[in-house]
Amino acid sequence: MKTDIQIAQEATMLPIKEVAEKIGITEDDLELYGKYKAKLSAELMSKLKGKKDGKLVLVTAINPTPAGEGKTTISVGLGQALCRLGKKAVIALREPSLGPCFGIKGGAAGGGYAQIVPMEDLNLHFTGDFHAITSANNLLAAMLDNHLQQGNTLHIDPKQIVWKRCVDMNDRALRNIVIGMGNKMDGVVRQDGFVITVASEIMAILCLANDMEDLKERLGNIIVAYTYEGEPVTARDLKAVGAMATLLKDALKPNLIQTLENTPALVHGGPFANIAHGCNSVQATKMGLKLADILVTEAGFGADLGAEKFFDIKCRKAGLTPDAVVLVATVKALKYNGGVSKDQLSVENLEALSKGIVNLEKHIENVQKYGVPVVVTLNQFVTDTQKELAYIEEFCKQKGCEFALAKVWEKGGEGGEDLAKAVIHTLETKESHFKPLYEDSLTIYEKIETIAREIYGADGVTYSPMAKKAIDKIESLSMGHFPVCMAKNQYSLSDDAKKLGRPTGFTINIREAYVSAGAGFVVAITGAIMTMPGLPKKPAAESIDVDQNGKIVGLF
Repeated sequence: MKTDIQIAQEATMLPIKEVAEKIGITEDDLELYGKYKAKLSAELMSKLKGKKDGKLVLVTAINPTPAGEGKTTISVGLGQALCRLGKKAVIALREPSLGPCFGIKGGAAGGGYAQIVPMEDLNLHFTGDFHAITSANNLLAAMLDNHLQQGNTLHIDPKQIVWKRCVDMNDRALRNIVIGMGNKMDGVVRQDGFVITVASEIMAILCLANDMEDLKERLGNIIVAYTYEGEPVTARDLKAVGAMATLLKDALKPNLIQTLENTPALVHGGPFANIAHGCNSVQATKMGLKLADILVTEAGFGADLGAEKFFDIKCRKAGLTPDAVVLVATVKALKYNGGVSKDQLSVENLEALSKGIVNLEKHIENVQKYGVPVVVTLNQFVTDTQKELAYIEEFCKQKGCEFALAKVWEKGGEGGEDLAKAVIHTLETKESHFKPLYEDSLTIYEKIETIAREIYGADGVTYSPMAKKAIDKIESLSMGHFPVCMAKNQYSLSDDAKKLGRPTGFTINIREAYVSAGAGFVVAITGAIMTMPGLPKKPAAESIDVDQNGKIVGLF
């Protein structure tokens, strides 16, 4: 079987101008990055303002396992299948981070015959958006430290600086550092640290901003530190907003590329879902809704993280109403949740399946709490047996869900036609009664408790003294109305990655909390989750190379 990169490199891509024409975008609104990539102009949205929105379909999944679920692959394959059935479909996804690409997880371009291309470009530098975000973030850090060096007229307490530098790479050695070492002219000595770019507040801001004016307002609201008197100091106070916005001028514009079957794909922004809000940009989503009959988007990791944040942060902030949810699972992943070891997942095991399906059950129930119709799809493998497939299908129907098998990895859009038909049927016959899980008026504590109990199934929440102090401070600053962005491991509904299935009898521990005032949400960090990942013992980077003709090998 060919690798993903071999399939991608053999693809017949259309010039991006022709892909744009399919959805009514003229060359005047394209800013070309070579032959197969383009940014969409800032003026395009105003031209589309009077058009009716298409249907919004979110693709999410059960908790990820080593067996793989293929959520992005399903998203791409569903978009291709909808186009095969005559629908005007567009896909809206996040950009991949270099960290996982060179680490262990891989990129985010789909797989098999359901991929976004050019795959190598997308998984590497793409159009430079992440570099711009990294530069803007670190410019603010540099201006902050320069302010301390040049007299500190804002009375910033060096021990209450909350802004960190960032880099788009897994690098655990940068989690905690000391800067300003050397002589007096080398800066003020203080503790600092890095987060990965996709966990930075500027990434979240870029993805939630509606336009340049909104972007600048949000950048200005970033809290970088507190004074000796405990008052917040913002990027606006440091006079950094204009320069930061200048660096982000082009990164703010959505990117247009295509799938292997030339379906238009808007790929823009890339916040992680376990430590950030995990959704592509609001601008790309809103633009896609104007350009398509059906817009297929995704939210990262399991529905407990990505879908919850899509509903409670992105949809709340952007005024979006999802029309249907596709919930992705695999037979292997459900058996893994039922206690089967990775090397035995190909063996039929209905007992393990009945134990592990409770994970899917909880995610179905969670999505239904938001009032959105659910379609469950299985990313099908050749080792899946008819008894296993029939068991899951009957289970889903008893839960009031549409059900469909998908073979998009193997067959591309053709392998997703049953799923596409189930999605179309759901959109035509079932109404979405979407509502967020909680009201803005609840306290931060009440919001955290609601997510922990309702979405994770926890018995309650505990807080470290540091987290409690931080939340009380945020409430005192009149920011308690913000939604909460939970930073939690992706492998379990709990904050313990080893608790698979549908764990009970656990509490969620909030280790740390801080406000992302520019993004407009409060981050609550649970368990042992890190905002700067590390590389594994054998990173994927060891297998990646490029030949003398510029052909990349080993990327996947």
